[in-house]
Amino acid sequence: MEVKAKIAPSMLSSDFANLASETQRMLNSGADWLHMDIMVLHFVPNLTIGAPVIESLRKHTTAYLDCHLMVTNPIDYVEPLGKAGASGFTFHVEASKDNWQELIQRIKSLGMRPGVALKPGTPIGDVYPLVEAEAPVEMVLVMTVEPGFGGQKFMPEMMDKVRILRKKYPSLDIEVDGGLGPSTIEMAASAGANCIVAGSSVFGAPEPAEVISLLRNSVQKAQQKC
Repeated sequence: MEVKAKIAPSMLSSDFANLASETQRMLNSGADWLHMDIMVLHFVPNLTIGAPVIESLRKHTTAYLDCHLMVTNPIDYVEPLGKAGASGFTFHVEASKDNWQELIQRIKSLGMRPGVALKPGTPIGDVYPLVEAEAPVEMVLVMTVEPGFGGQKFMPEMMDKVRILRKKYPSLDIEVDGGLGPSTIEMAASAGANCIVAGSSVFGAPEPAEVISLLRNSVQKAQQKC
Protein backbone atom coordinates (compact mmCIF):
# COMPACT_ATOMS: atom_id res chain seq x y z
CA MET A 1 0.00 0.00 0.00
CA GLU A 2 1.45 3.34 -1.04
CA VAL A 3 1.27 6.04 1.62
CA LYS A 4 0.59 9.58 0.55
CA ALA A 5 3.30 12.22 0.50
CA LYS A 6 2.60 14.95 3.06
CA ILE A 7 4.74 18.08 3.26
CA ALA A 8 4.58 19.90 6.59
CA PRO A 9 6.40 23.22 6.86
CA SER A 10 7.68 23.72 10.39
CA MET A 11 6.08 26.87 11.76
CA LEU A 12 8.99 27.17 14.18
CA SER A 13 10.79 28.84 11.26
CA SER A 14 7.92 31.23 10.54
CA ASP A 15 7.44 34.82 11.65
CA PHE A 16 5.54 34.28 14.91
CA ALA A 17 4.32 37.88 14.83
CA ASN A 18 2.37 37.02 11.67
CA LEU A 19 1.45 33.39 12.32
CA ALA A 20 -1.96 33.46 10.63
CA SER A 21 -0.64 35.01 7.43
CA GLU A 22 2.40 32.71 7.47
CA THR A 23 0.04 29.76 7.75
CA GLN A 24 -1.93 30.89 4.72
CA ARG A 25 1.27 31.55 2.80
CA MET A 26 2.38 27.96 3.36
CA LEU A 27 -1.00 26.57 2.34
CA ASN A 28 -0.98 28.71 -0.79
CA SER A 29 2.47 27.27 -1.51
CA GLY A 30 1.12 23.72 -1.45
CA ALA A 31 1.66 22.55 2.14
CA ASP A 32 -0.42 19.56 3.25
CA TRP A 33 0.08 19.98 6.99
CA LEU A 34 1.47 22.66 9.30
CA HIS A 35 3.99 21.32 11.81
CA MET A 36 3.63 22.91 15.23
CA ASP A 37 6.53 22.39 17.65
CA ILE A 38 5.39 22.53 21.26
CA MET A 39 8.50 22.60 23.45
CA VAL A 40 8.90 22.95 27.19
CA LEU A 41 12.24 23.60 28.86
CA HIS A 42 12.11 20.41 30.94
CA PHE A 43 12.37 18.14 27.87
CA VAL A 44 14.39 20.27 25.46
CA PRO A 45 16.41 23.47 25.97
CA ASN A 46 13.83 25.69 24.33
CA LEU A 47 10.37 27.13 24.97
CA THR A 48 7.96 27.73 22.10
CA ILE A 49 4.16 27.63 21.93
CA GLY A 50 1.25 25.94 23.67
CA ALA A 51 -2.48 25.37 23.46
CA PRO A 52 -3.41 29.11 23.53
CA VAL A 53 -1.48 29.71 20.30
CA ILE A 54 -3.05 26.64 18.64
CA GLU A 55 -6.49 27.88 19.70
CA SER A 56 -5.81 31.34 18.29
CA LEU A 57 -4.47 29.96 15.02
CA ARG A 58 -7.40 27.58 14.62
CA LYS A 59 -9.70 30.60 14.32
CA HIS A 60 -7.87 31.54 11.12
CA THR A 61 -7.44 28.18 9.38
CA THR A 62 -8.97 24.76 8.82
CA ALA A 63 -5.53 23.29 8.05
CA TYR A 64 -4.19 20.09 9.61
CA LEU A 65 -2.16 21.20 12.63
CA ASP A 66 0.49 18.54 13.15
CA CYS A 67 1.49 19.09 16.80
CA HIS A 68 4.79 17.64 18.00
CA LEU A 69 4.97 17.57 21.80
CA MET A 70 8.49 17.85 23.20
CA VAL A 71 7.39 17.72 26.82
CA THR A 72 7.98 15.46 29.81
CA ASN A 73 4.29 14.94 30.66
CA PRO A 74 2.36 14.72 27.36
CA ILE A 75 -0.81 13.40 28.93
CA ASP A 76 -1.33 16.78 30.63
CA TYR A 77 -1.52 18.45 27.20
CA VAL A 78 -4.09 16.19 25.57
CA GLU A 79 -7.25 17.91 26.78
CA PRO A 80 -5.99 21.50 26.27
CA LEU A 81 -4.78 20.74 22.74
CA GLY A 82 -7.91 18.81 21.87
CA LYS A 83 -10.05 21.76 22.92
CA ALA A 84 -7.71 24.16 21.11
CA GLY A 85 -8.21 22.39 17.79
CA ALA A 86 -5.03 20.37 17.26
CA SER A 87 -5.32 17.79 14.47
CA GLY A 88 -2.40 15.51 15.23
CA PHE A 89 -0.78 14.86 18.62
CA THR A 90 2.69 13.33 18.43
CA PHE A 91 4.33 12.58 21.77
CA HIS A 92 7.81 11.28 22.55
CA VAL A 93 8.24 7.64 23.46
CA GLU A 94 10.95 8.66 25.93
CA ALA A 95 8.36 10.63 27.92
CA SER A 96 5.54 8.09 27.88
CA LYS A 97 6.94 4.70 28.80
CA ASP A 98 4.54 4.27 31.73
CA ASN A 99 1.25 5.49 30.26
CA TRP A 100 1.33 5.34 26.46
CA GLN A 101 -1.78 3.15 26.18
CA GLU A 102 -3.89 5.59 28.17
CA LEU A 103 -2.28 8.48 26.30
CA ILE A 104 -3.20 7.09 22.86
CA GLN A 105 -6.77 6.42 23.95
CA ARG A 106 -7.20 9.94 25.30
CA ILE A 107 -5.77 11.48 22.13
CA LYS A 108 -8.20 9.52 19.96
CA SER A 109 -11.15 10.25 22.24
CA LEU A 110 -10.68 13.97 21.59
CA GLY A 111 -10.59 13.51 17.82
CA MET A 112 -6.86 13.91 17.32
CA ARG A 113 -4.56 11.56 15.41
CA PRO A 114 -1.90 9.97 17.65
CA GLY A 115 1.74 9.74 16.66
CA VAL A 116 4.93 8.81 18.48
CA ALA A 117 8.36 10.42 18.09
CA LEU A 118 11.80 9.21 19.05
CA LYS A 119 15.08 11.02 19.58
CA PRO A 120 18.19 10.05 17.58
CA GLY A 121 19.62 8.03 20.46
CA THR A 122 16.47 5.99 21.09
CA PRO A 123 16.34 2.45 19.62
CA ILE A 124 13.71 2.00 16.93
CA GLY A 125 12.34 -1.04 18.71
CA ASP A 126 10.96 1.19 21.46
CA VAL A 127 8.09 2.26 19.19
CA TYR A 128 7.05 -1.20 17.95
CA PRO A 129 4.61 -1.87 20.82
CA LEU A 130 2.87 1.44 20.13
CA VAL A 131 2.43 0.70 16.42
CA GLU A 132 1.24 -2.85 17.08
CA ALA A 133 -1.09 -2.06 19.99
CA GLU A 134 -4.82 -2.75 19.86
CA ALA A 135 -5.29 1.02 19.78
CA PRO A 136 -2.13 2.00 17.87
CA VAL A 137 -0.40 5.22 17.00
CA GLU A 138 -0.95 6.19 13.37
CA MET A 139 2.41 7.81 12.67
CA VAL A 140 6.03 7.48 13.77
CA LEU A 141 8.24 10.57 13.73
CA VAL A 142 11.93 9.82 13.37
CA MET A 143 13.92 12.81 14.56
CA THR A 144 16.83 13.49 12.20
CA VAL A 145 18.34 16.07 14.57
CA GLU A 146 18.36 16.39 18.34
CA PRO A 147 15.02 18.00 19.24
CA GLY A 148 15.03 21.53 20.55
CA PHE A 149 16.03 24.01 17.86
CA GLY A 150 15.51 24.53 14.14
CA GLY A 151 18.29 24.84 11.59
CA GLN A 152 20.34 21.84 12.71
CA LYS A 153 22.28 19.52 10.40
CA PHE A 154 20.53 16.42 9.08
CA MET A 155 21.73 13.11 10.56
CA PRO A 156 21.81 10.61 7.66
CA GLU A 157 22.44 7.67 9.99
CA MET A 158 18.83 8.00 11.17
CA MET A 159 17.67 6.71 7.78
CA ASP A 160 18.35 3.16 8.96
CA LYS A 161 15.43 3.60 11.38
CA VAL A 162 13.20 4.80 8.57
CA ARG A 163 14.13 1.84 6.36
CA ILE A 164 13.41 -0.63 9.15
CA LEU A 165 10.03 0.96 9.86
CA ARG A 166 9.00 1.05 6.21
CA LYS A 167 9.88 -2.61 5.70
CA LYS A 168 8.07 -3.65 8.88
CA TYR A 169 5.01 -1.40 8.43
CA PRO A 170 4.40 -0.71 4.70
CA SER A 171 1.24 1.38 5.22
CA LEU A 172 2.45 3.45 8.20
CA ASP A 173 2.89 7.22 8.00
CA ILE A 174 6.59 7.81 8.70
CA GLU A 175 7.61 11.39 9.37
CA VAL A 176 11.11 12.86 9.44
CA ASP A 177 12.00 16.15 11.08
CA GLY A 178 15.28 18.02 11.13
CA GLY A 179 17.54 19.34 8.40
CA LEU A 180 15.23 18.36 5.54
CA GLY A 181 15.59 20.26 2.30
CA PRO A 182 16.61 19.87 -1.36
CA SER A 183 20.03 18.41 -0.45
CA THR A 184 18.71 15.75 1.97
CA ILE A 185 15.22 14.86 0.77
CA GLU A 186 16.35 12.05 -1.53
CA MET A 187 17.99 10.20 1.36
CA ALA A 188 14.81 10.45 3.42
CA ALA A 189 12.47 9.64 0.55
CA SER A 190 14.45 6.63 -0.65
CA ALA A 191 14.53 5.28 2.91
CA GLY A 192 10.73 5.34 2.98
CA ALA A 193 9.71 8.57 4.71
CA ASN A 194 6.45 10.02 3.37
CA CYS A 195 5.73 12.86 5.82
CA ILE A 196 8.37 15.57 5.50
CA VAL A 197 8.85 18.36 8.02
CA ALA A 198 10.93 21.24 6.65
CA GLY A 199 11.57 24.56 8.32
CA SER A 200 14.38 26.86 7.23
CA SER A 201 14.65 25.25 3.78
CA VAL A 202 11.05 26.30 3.06
CA PHE A 203 10.75 29.57 4.93
CA GLY A 204 14.20 30.71 3.86
CA ALA A 205 13.54 30.07 0.18
CA PRO A 206 12.68 32.87 -2.28
CA GLU A 207 9.85 30.64 -3.56
CA PRO A 208 8.57 28.25 -0.85
CA ALA A 209 6.20 26.63 -3.34
CA GLU A 210 9.14 25.40 -5.41
CA VAL A 211 10.76 23.75 -2.39
CA ILE A 212 7.50 22.13 -1.27
CA SER A 213 6.95 20.81 -4.78
CA LEU A 214 10.50 19.43 -4.92
CA LEU A 215 10.05 17.65 -1.59
CA ARG A 216 6.76 16.12 -2.69
CA ASN A 217 8.13 15.01 -6.06
CA SER A 218 11.09 13.34 -4.38
CA VAL A 219 8.82 11.28 -2.14
CA GLN A 220 6.57 10.31 -5.03
CA LYS A 221 9.48 9.32 -7.27
CA ALA A 222 10.99 7.19 -4.53
CA GLN A 223 7.67 5.44 -4.02
CA GLN A 224 7.41 4.66 -7.72
CA LYS A 225 10.80 2.93 -7.62
CA CYS A 226 9.72 0.60 -4.83
